[in-house]
Amino acid sequence: MYNEKVLDHFTNPRNVGEIKGADGVGEVGNPVCGDMMTFYIKVKDNKIDDVKFKTFGCGAAIAVSSMVSEMAKGKTLDEAMKITNKDVAKRLGGLPDNKMHCSNLGAEALHAAIENFRKKGEK
Repeated sequence: MYNEKVLDHFTNPRNVGEIKGADGVGEVGNPVCGDMMTFYIKVKDNKIDDVKFKTFGCGAAIAVSSMVSEMAKGKTLDEAMKITNKDVAKRLGGLPDNKMHCSNLGAEALHAAIENFRKKGEK
């Protein structure tokens, strides 16, 4: 069902964990499938200096979170906001149709963390 790249990111996820004192935190969930993702970012010079995630969900959800974290690290906030579910699925070499919603959640959680950071800056 899953290709080698998806399985690798599921069994060896990158950037798992929490950043204490994160500059931005984004949490999203899908009550239909039960997946929950939380992304934590550290921002330096308008770039994502560090990113970590915690995901409760299926193998695809964990693989997506891992890939999104790799794609976002080092990018400017604007570049990271342009990461789409299609970009994530493509980088993973594809996902089964019934798991494509997971790629939406990963990008949404990252975007929510960036929006959270930006809101803090407006205060």
